[in-house]
Order: sequence, then C-alpha cells, then structure tokens
Amino acid sequence: MKPVLDRALVWFRRDLRVDDQAALYHALRSARQVFCAFVLDRDILDALPRTDRRVEFILGALRVLDDDLRKLGGALIVRHGFAADEIPRLAAELGAQAVFANHDDEPQALMRDARVADLLKPFNAELRTFKDHVIFERRELMTATGGPYGVFTPYKNAWLKKVDVFYLSSYPVERHAAVLAKARLASGVPTLEDIGFQPAGLSGHVGQGSRGAEALLDDFLDRIADYGRKRDFPAVKGPSYLGVHLRFGTVSIRRLARLAHQLMQGGDHGAEVWLSELIWRDFYHQVMHHHPHAMTAAFRPEYDAIAWETGPQADALFAAWCEGRTGFPLVDAAMRQLNQTGYMHNRLRMVTASFLTKDLGIAWRRGEAWFAQQLLDFDLAANNGGWQWASSSGCDAQPYFRIFNPTAQSEKFDAEGRFIRRYCPELAELDGKAIHAPWERAPLAMQGVDYPRPVVDHAIARERTLARYSVVKSRKV
Repeated sequence: MKPVLDRALVWFRRDLRVDDQAALYHALRSARQVFCAFVLDRDILDALPRTDRRVEFILGALRVLDDDLRKLGGALIVRHGFAADEIPRLAAELGAQAVFANHDDEPQALMRDARVADLLKPFNAELRTFKDHVIFERRELMTATGGPYGVFTPYKNAWLKKVDVFYLSSYPVERHAAVLAKARLASGVPTLEDIGFQPAGLSGHVGQGSRGAEALLDDFLDRIADYGRKRDFPAVKGPSYLGVHLRFGTVSIRRLARLAHQLMQGGDHGAEVWLSELIWRDFYHQVMHHHPHAMTAAFRPEYDAIAWETGPQADALFAAWCEGRTGFPLVDAAMRQLNQTGYMHNRLRMVTASFLTKDLGIAWRRGEAWFAQQLLDFDLAANNGGWQWASSSGCDAQPYFRIFNPTAQSEKFDAEGRFIRRYCPELAELDGKAIHAPWERAPLAMQGVDYPRPVVDHAIARERTLARYSVVKSRKV
C-alpha cells in the first residue's frame, strides 16, 4: 500500500509500546512522515493525589517508549495539558493530515475523542482509531439474535469458536519504521516534579514499561502450567502480575492471547485457565460498550433499589475497611497490600468486595471508587465488572445469597497464614489456625496485641444482607 498522507501523528494513550501497536502500524503504512505523541492529560491528572503510583509507572513507560522510538528513528513528543486541546494543536503545528489512535471505549474517553475529531476539522485533519486493547470489541462478537452477551460462558464459547490466526496476529511495526520522524518538539519525558507530582513508592517488581512487561512474561511462562492450581493462593507466586501492563498497553493483548491459546491447544491446563481470564477482560469491555449506564449504576436496575448503609457508623466502617482494621485478618491483610503496593491478589479482590457489600452493607460504588484510587492496574471496565459481580448487581454476577465467609476464605486460601503474617505482622506469633479468627481461638494470646476485634458478626451480617436484598427478589416476581 502506497502512503496517501504526507504527515500523520500517532497519539499514544493506553498502548505504551512500539511492538504490535495497531495505530502506529496503520500510520506507518499510510503516511510519508509519522510523528508520535503522548499527552499527560490534566483532565485526569488534576483529579489525582500528588503521589500516585500510576503516574510514576506511566512516566517510566514513556521513557522506555521514547527510547524504543529513537532506536527506530523517531522520538516521542510529550505534552502536559488537556489532551482534547493539545492533540489538535499539535497536529496543526506538525501539519498532520490525520491523527492515529487506538480505541478507548470508556465513556469519558469517547467524549474526549469526539471533541478531538471536531477540533481537527478546521485543520483539514481527521481522527482515525483502531482496535488494539482487546481481541474482540464492540459488535465483533454477538449472540445469534444480534444482541450482546450477558453471560460469560456462552461469550467465552463464542470467543473460542471465532478466534483464529487473523485475530491473534501481530502488527509488524518495525518493518515500516523508516518513515518515523524526529520532531524538534520531542524534548524528552518530564519528571514527576515537572508535572507537580511526588514519588509514590512504585514497587520495583512491575519494571519499566514494555521492558518490565517482557521480564514478567518470561517469568510467568516458566510457571504458567501451574497457574490453575496456584492462582487462588495469595501467599504463592501464582498470577502473571501483568495486569498493569495490560492496562497501559505496555504488552500486546494479542501476543498474550496467542501464547495462551497455543499452549492450551498443546494441552496446557494452566494456559487454558489463564486464557479464560483474558477472555473475561474482553467480556467486561464489551459490557461497557453496550451498557455504558453500568459504569455509574447497577447493570441490573432492580439492584439500585437496595438500601445501603449510610451515616456516621457506615462511614466509620468504610474507613476501617479501607485502612485494613476490620478485625478479619485476611480482609485486613488484603487491604493493607492494596494500600502499600497498589496491587491486590484477584481472590482477595472478591473477598474484600464481598465483605464490604455483604458484611458491612456498604454500597459497591464506594468500594469501586476506593479501588479506582488505589489500584495500579485500575481499569474501569474490569473494576466495575468485578465489583458488580461481588455485589450481585452485575452481568453474570454471583447470586445475591452467595456470601463469602471471610474466615472460611482465609482458612482455605491462606491456610498457614503466610500472607496474613506479611501484612498483619502484629498477628505473626499466632499459630496457623488461630490466625484466621484470633478473637475466637487465641483470646489470651491477643492480650496486649494492637489488633481490633471484628467490626461485625458475620452470621448476623449475613441475615441482614439476605433481608437487604429481599427488595430485589420482590421486584423480580
């Protein structure tokens, strides 16, 4: 294909890599000169605390991206401002006839992109967007009647039936990199201080951008066969830890799905389970596209009738949950892990969400917002989907009468108390059984230990939850 544009601008967003990058590939195939840019968007940054791990991660990823582009002959232009204004302005400065970007289906992002498209028109330029963040998006995978899927298992079966080499193939970016241009505007990546932030203590295990993703992937592939057996145990090295890299696109979803699919076809059960988790990610993104109302309200409207706990007592309980001092060791250890590292094990995301909504009776939206603030790998579609699953209000959610017992979850998934001891060191001297419910099994040993008694009786809370959710049952009749 011969280039039809003189100049193009690639707008990086949640796709901070050179390898297998859809928008970059299409721009390179379409234009004689291609410039690359990223905007540290004040619409997002101004609402964040001045210490935010995600900002630290993004800047590290941008440095790697800039370095990789320079090795190919280009460079990254970084602006700090409002993206909806900066991108049209930059396109005009460069004389770009088109801005290439990858899809972002979050409601706010769609409004931003619509504004950018409008502001490009006076410069005779256009916004061109492409699929990059998922394997199947929007209307690519529909039911036999033409509607979106509302249950995961049929969606997964349809996903596996449709997927093939075409959908999993990489875009050969390097083959066309000769048209990358170095702009005089590319002055390097700013520091945290340059944009008004301070170091937040980013954990070193995530690494720097795409290079960090590569190291984590190499490590995970050595143990992926055990993923199905180990993924539920927070004290064990079971997960891939690639969540933040998927969120910011420092690794290609096509590459990960292709690897998992190939291994699954060779009989690797761990890879099969992991691929299912990647498909869940696609599922939640198609829910967001087809049901944007679910990003701010219950997917199933009848659940908006639930009367959640409010007032000073509820606020105090919510603070105890946020800070990891509920008196339930596994819940507290999980919340402390989140607050200290920006990461929480997936099993514990379910346990803590169930505890907040069904033990404390506090609205899932409050927990969702806390996770959105704390999670390094925060993704609107997945976070919302997970919280609505736990509270039973979402798409293909657990039944409302399924209420996790936090002590039973602790005994099953952290039997020796190794994870609890790491994040609740004040309980370190308790034996393996007592550590799960110290108020019951080790009251004498707890004398003088600075650890709270349970803020709620689980058995009583369960009955309250069943009564609270009765409004849903009555509305469905």
